[in-house]
Amino acid sequence: MHELYIIGVVLYWLLITLAVIHVIMDNRQPAKTMAWVLVLLFVPVVGYVLYLFFGINTRKERMVSQRSLDQLSKRSMLEFVEQQGLQLPADYKPLIDLYVAQNFSLPFSGGRVELLSDGIEFFPSLFQAIGSARHHIHIDLYIFEDDALGMLLSDMLIDRARQGVEVRIVYDDVGCWNVSHRFFERMREEGIEVVAFLPVRFPSFTSKVNYRNHRKIIVIDGRVGFIGGMNVALRYYKGQAPWRDSMVRIEGTGVYALQRAFLIDWYFVDRTLISNKSYYPSNLNSQISTLKSSPLTQVVTSGPVSPYPEIMQGYVHVISTAKHYIYMETPYFLPTEPVLFALKMAALRGTDVRLLVPMRSDARFVEWAGRSYLREVAEAGVQVWLYADGFLHSKLMVVDDSLCTCGSTNIDFRSFENNFESNIFIYDAPTAQRFRDVFLADQRRARLLNDMPERLNPPFLKRLLESLTRLLAPLF
Repeated sequence: MHELYIIGVVLYWLLITLAVIHVIMDNRQPAKTMAWVLVLLFVPVVGYVLYLFFGINTRKERMVSQRSLDQLSKRSMLEFVEQQGLQLPADYKPLIDLYVAQNFSLPFSGGRVELLSDGIEFFPSLFQAIGSARHHIHIDLYIFEDDALGMLLSDMLIDRARQGVEVRIVYDDVGCWNVSHRFFERMREEGIEVVAFLPVRFPSFTSKVNYRNHRKIIVIDGRVGFIGGMNVALRYYKGQAPWRDSMVRIEGTGVYALQRAFLIDWYFVDRTLISNKSYYPSNLNSQISTLKSSPLTQVVTSGPVSPYPEIMQGYVHVISTAKHYIYMETPYFLPTEPVLFALKMAALRGTDVRLLVPMRSDARFVEWAGRSYLREVAEAGVQVWLYADGFLHSKLMVVDDSLCTCGSTNIDFRSFENNFESNIFIYDAPTAQRFRDVFLADQRRARLLNDMPERLNPPFLKRLLESLTRLLAPLF
């Protein structure tokens, strides 16, 4: 028995040694590497299991071939070429070119863009668009709850499917762990195509549990699209503590980019290559008669299978080149080193940088880990505001009354490095001013961190806890 124990210990430490070597050889950011090494060495057994589930890097894997990507991008490319007199703003041309080169995120001009700042605005707009669908409905969500709101939407989708409308749904398997299998099966029985994103089944796919589809993309008939931070769950519409969140409704050629993003995800999960012209209707902008401006939009996706963290790179570029102000909302603030450095440098050079986060998070461990980061950027001159009127789940940024972005991306390690995310970047002054007004309205419901001494100077034990949780922040 004693010999078996010795053999077990030797095998265990051999596995730990191999895991540590694997982490080091992966050449990630030093902070993330050190965090995993500490977990492996000082959290017996559990640390190794956590690494198997959450630590294996998939960024070097190629899950969609270049040939398939070219085929899925062909229609959006053709519509991009058809644009007449497309002009890119000089200040943001390097950013636009970066996204085109790395992500093939093509810019589209014209159409209509509308910011929806809560569920009361978003869901009626979504239901109206679904009710008018005639050809297809594409939905790509992290969470699709089987509560009253989810049941209402599923009933509407079933009705559309019975009328001959094609309905495709991608939901995240981990995000919907609490949703009954029967909820999705009921829609499948009515002819709706429903597929889980990277389903976690033991023992296969356990290393993929950490890489989740956090995107929120909806496309109706290729003419109307939605992108932002809202899932389908009753708490986004009403609840004991109101959820403040943001979605963007798009009409016009910008929907082509949303359609491409969805169809790539669909191929990823279903291996069905959809590139028919019917999913890219022509003359979209000419059908919108009440244009007040011609916004330039660019839909950008990022994920752990991309060579680079595209959305994070764009954030760093935008923050580093802002001239007057940067207003940013995020529910979680665990910034990577490049983003943290860019924010501090922007504030130190005199840019008006304001960061709005929830007073209380729905994830306490993440909240504690983020508190020291908030103090750090505040010390550099960033105005940190804590939203007190419910839970702030909105992910938006507006810069210099000229650029704004909204999507699923949080300012944290998980969104920038592990999740599949999507954001829309809008290069348009009137839209940016609308974003700015929404931010300032949220700020009026918040308290300034500098006016909260209990947060600025917590007692020793709280600071120690915050520092310990921050140490593990790269793993969240």
